[in-house]
Amino acid sequence: MVVEFCPQIPDRVKALLEQGRSPLGDLIAAAQALERSGADGLVMPCNTAHAWYDSIVEAINIPMLHIVDVVLSEAQETRACDAIGLLATSGTLKCGIYQTRDQGLTWITSTEQEQERWVTPGIAAIKSRRLSEGAASLRLAAQALTNRGAKVIVLGCTEIPLGLLQRDVDVSLIDSSLALARASVAWAGRPLCFEESTPLAQALGQHKTPSMDTK
Repeated sequence: MVVEFCPQIPDRVKALLEQGRSPLGDLIAAAQALERSGADGLVMPCNTAHAWYDSIVEAINIPMLHIVDVVLSEAQETRACDAIGLLATSGTLKCGIYQTRDQGLTWITSTEQEQERWVTPGIAAIKSRRLSEGAASLRLAAQALTNRGAKVIVLGCTEIPLGLLQRDVDVSLIDSSLALARASVAWAGRPLCFEESTPLAQALGQHKTPSMDTK
């Protein structure tokens, strides 16, 4: 496994909200660095950064999994795809990486008021290690989604699963980071069980299996 840790990449949310510079150049540089290091395939455990997925893929010569594909696979397993709640950054919601990946699904997202009152402060609190404060805000945001009919909730930001736990809500939660980790293991050649018709199976089928060499 080769890891590129890039804390210097510009804030993705600010870029999407037109409040900061684009991270695309840095994302491409990181992807190309991994390719030069011998990686046979890429994954990117940042939901918001997938707004630039297509441009990154065009700049490299190795396959890259899309985080939404693996989330959709797990959502299918819950049999609740008719109403999927999404908790994510304002940037992720604005660029629509989830909603546009499969337009046949019904996505229930936070309102602008809920985003400003609970989701964004909740994520910020988690980043600042104020876990109890962040958890309280995120529970309220999740409850708002279930009140509007969400049958499952996607945790579409790395920090959210640190504050919102399954015991906190009455519907199934899908941790996008955990889903991507499971898919990465399957993609690398370690067998996991999934139906051939799921988006994950289809995504994995499009690419060769990466080498298991440890670097």
